[in-house]
Amino acid sequence: MGDLGHNVVVHDGCDHIFFVGFLGAGKSTLARNLGELFHRTYVDTDRMVELSLGKRVIRIFEEDGEDAFRDAETRVLRNLEQRKSLLVSCGGGIVERPENCELMRGMGVVVFLDGDLEDSLRQIQCPERRPDLGDRENAARVYRFRRPLYEQAADLTIDIRNKSFEDVAAASGQLLWERGLL
Repeated sequence: MGDLGHNVVVHDGCDHIFFVGFLGAGKSTLARNLGELFHRTYVDTDRMVELSLGKRVIRIFEEDGEDAFRDAETRVLRNLEQRKSLLVSCGGGIVERPENCELMRGMGVVVFLDGDLEDSLRQIQCPERRPDLGDRENAARVYRFRRPLYEQAADLTIDIRNKSFEDVAAASGQLLWERGLL
C-alpha cells in the first residue's frame, strides 16, 4: 500500500470494497458518497449489467429471465478482476450465487449493510422497477432467504437500523478507514 501524496491510498492487487444488502439499503448512495470523499471510483453492478445487455433490469427479467440477468451479473463481477480500488454497489440478489460470493471475497472485502425489511421497503423509490421484489409477502420471503446469504458473504457488517444516512456513511467510512481499506 502506498500514498501518492494526494490523499489517495493505492493498494497492491485487487482491493475492491463490495457493498451488499437488501434492496433499498442505500448501497449505491453509500458507495458513491464514499467514492467522492475518498477519491475512489464507484460502480454499480445493476447499471453495469444494463449497459452490457443494452436494457433496463426490469426488461431483462421480463424478456430474458432472471437466469440471464444473474449470468450477466457474474460476468460483470469477473470483469472487475482487471480493475483496482473500486467501491462496488451490488444488486440485492448477487449473493444468491455462491460463485459471486467467492469472486467478491477473492477481489476484496464484502460489507453487508444490515437493515430491516420495513426500512428497505420504505426506501425503495420505484418498487415497480424491482422485478425480484413483487408484493410485500414475496419481498418478505426474498428477504428471509437472502439475509443469511449476506451474513455468510460478509467480511464486515454495518447495522443500518434506525440510523440516518449520514450516520451510516460516517460509521462506514470510519470503519473502512481504520482497517486501512480506504
